[in-house]
Amino acid sequence: MADSDDEPIALSAHTLAALAEFNAEKDAHAEKFEKLKAEAEANAPLSMEAFAEDWNESQFWYSDETAGVLAEQLLDGASKDTTIGVLSAPSAFVALKNKLRTVDEAERPKLVLLEHDDRFGVFPEFFFYDFQQPLKLPGHLKGTLDCIICDPPFLSDDCQTKAALTARWLLKPGSPRVVVCTGERMEPLVCKLYQSFGVQTTTFEPKHARGLSNEFYCYANFECADWRWKPKA
Repeated sequence: MADSDDEPIALSAHTLAALAEFNAEKDAHAEKFEKLKAEAEANAPLSMEAFAEDWNESQFWYSDETAGVLAEQLLDGASKDTTIGVLSAPSAFVALKNKLRTVDEAERPKLVLLEHDDRFGVFPEFFFYDFQQPLKLPGHLKGTLDCIICDPPFLSDDCQTKAALTARWLLKPGSPRVVVCTGERMEPLVCKLYQSFGVQTTTFEPKHARGLSNEFYCYANFECADWRWKPKA
């Protein structure tokens, strides 16, 4: 009797069609990624479309409007001597890059992107970040940030606490600007973790490009044209 292991595996027409669709999507994303890489190197306008969201990794990109508002406030008062950190909020980082395109390179603030998704390694500002190892970062980054935006990937006390530990390690002493975007249910913990920075709940409600079922809040240690602090209960 012939060994059944030697027989070729026959795939159904449905399976072959699904495989072809998967490969086509993969090729399309690869093409978009290469285009983004070239655009980044050429200082061209950037888009998050090249980065498909992975919901299993809790990736939810901001809408263009929200990302623009956050970038505008992070840049307010910034100079070539300013260092802005983006912790797990790559869509805000892309908005920052786009806003700085028209600024002379020598006058731009420095950007630092800390992100778990190594696809963002296309950017020279990228540093790999795993919240499970909150201080496993290059030592030269310690105490270098003048402002930060932090959007921890998961709505858990553990993730929020470790991300806050990272933020504190990165920020300069004094009066840095701090923005945290996360779920409404994390409000008591966020205000406690960042109490020393004066962070409070604001009136600004971040929106996501593909929507989000959880109510999302923006917390900050400053008021501005785009938000005020919410009255305390």
